[in-house]
Amino acid sequence: MTTFPTNQDLDRDRLREVFGIYPSGVVAVAALVDGAPVGLAASSFTSVSLDPPLVSFSIANASKTWPDLRRAVHLGVTILADHHSVVARQLAGAVAQRFDGLSLSTTEDGAVILDDGLATFDTTIYREVLAGDHTIVLLRLHGVRRAQQDDPSPLVFHRSRFGRLQPT
Repeated sequence: MTTFPTNQDLDRDRLREVFGIYPSGVVAVAALVDGAPVGLAASSFTSVSLDPPLVSFSIANASKTWPDLRRAVHLGVTILADHHSVVARQLAGAVAQRFDGLSLSTTEDGAVILDDGLATFDTTIYREVLAGDHTIVLLRLHGVRRAQQDDPSPLVFHRSRFGRLQPT
């Protein structure tokens, strides 16, 4: 058996490279805030619990969007499809243009969802957990919807690029 090296260099670039080996899905998190859609793309989305129904994503503590978005009564989460790479970049780009040209729906409680996502969730913030330079946001589900069309593949973030799953 070989010994695992414990004195590896843990600088940010090396960590980003190694973390990027593991692919993740991409979601849009959005809501109406002061009457306008506010949102972001997140690649750290995961299911957490069935009882109570919870999901989570992580957001950088330096985010300029999260302080506004977290004021919303409800948040919409949309699982992005493999054709959404441009949308994911748009949601990570200039705040004023994040929703330009996108087909959106809004719940009565202000959760914003992308109409052509693979699945959507109507959520509220359940808890926020400070975790280093990020915050883990636990969201309680209040409604879910799955796309009616034949599901395309989800958008995948891997090695700092967007891609798709290849069928086997």
